[in-house]
Amino acid sequence: QVQLVESGGGLVQPGGSLTLSCAASGRTASSTTIGWFRQAAGKERLFVARISMSDSLTTYADDVKGRFTISRDNAKNTVYLQMNSLKPEDTAIYYCAAYAWGAYYSRTSYHSWGQGTQVTVSS
Repeated sequence: QVQLVESGGGLVQPGGSLTLSCAASGRTASSTTIGWFRQAAGKERLFVARISMSDSLTTYADDVKGRFTISRDNAKNTVYLQMNSLKPEDTAIYYCAAYAWGAYYSRTSYHSWGQGTQVTVSS
């Protein structure tokens, strides 16, 4: 089983940047595809991006494509989410999770969710 801990959230102005980290530990940490999701207040948890273990294949949600970049450092067992050109609508709690099987964009395909990190985009 893998354990995940997010960090790096905070308050940033519109147009600013922030980098989130997802530190993985456990026996399968280095062999797990990791996804980022976000949940705005009163809304459902939605897919943001994912990165595969084997070839670092990446996939993004349409509303973050070109602004967010997901990457991983296998030596550190850490996945990053670099967020640029942030907008107020990016405000949410961001979660990372380990992919199990099924549709990559569905939260039900993931397990071992972290506790989340708050990102607030506001002037």
